[in-house]
Amino acid sequence: MSREFTSLTQLLEHIEKTAKRRKRVSLDLVVRAVGRRAFAPLLLLAGIILFSPLSGIPGVPTLMAILVLLVTVQLLLGRRRFWLPHWLLNRSMSKEKLLKTLDWLHKPAYWSDLWLRPRLMFLVHRSGTYVIAVICTVIALGLPVMEIVPFSATFAGMALAAFGLALVAHDGVLAVLAFTFTALVFALIAGALL
Repeated sequence: MSREFTSLTQLLEHIEKTAKRRKRVSLDLVVRAVGRRAFAPLLLLAGIILFSPLSGIPGVPTLMAILVLLVTVQLLLGRRRFWLPHWLLNRSMSKEKLLKTLDWLHKPAYWSDLWLRPRLMFLVHRSGTYVIAVICTVIALGLPVMEIVPFSATFAGMALAAFGLALVAHDGVLAVLAFTFTALVFALIAGALL
């Protein structure tokens, strides 16, 4: 059954609880745990994976680009139910690797949750949500290039996680911070490629 999350800590604990019951954890299991209608938590999840050490694994940024594109395009199309292809849902990793990553993320999640609250709500509702979806689509289109530019996928993960968490917590101030991360990502890529 899907659940609405209002903090990063809640999301991580829920995924952790779900993962502990399995040897391998598939994306399908995580999507079902988070809820198929939960666009923001899935965007947040992609950002967390890219922000974590997993972003250094070849192919992970491109896989997360596909996930983000699927999320944002469906959001822009106004879909109420979330859909992912089976080949993507069947991707999995060991429980130990996922739990280690989640454990690494708990401290930053706790500190970020201390200052999140509904602010500047016009940035995270209605038209603001569509602007965020467009920006996240642009980030996703750049993720395959980010595999060759050191640390750019990490910054992209910070931006995506901030956008996802801003939508979850209805925090427009965090959305402004995410816009800043996005500018840093593209400045980093432009500097590395020129």
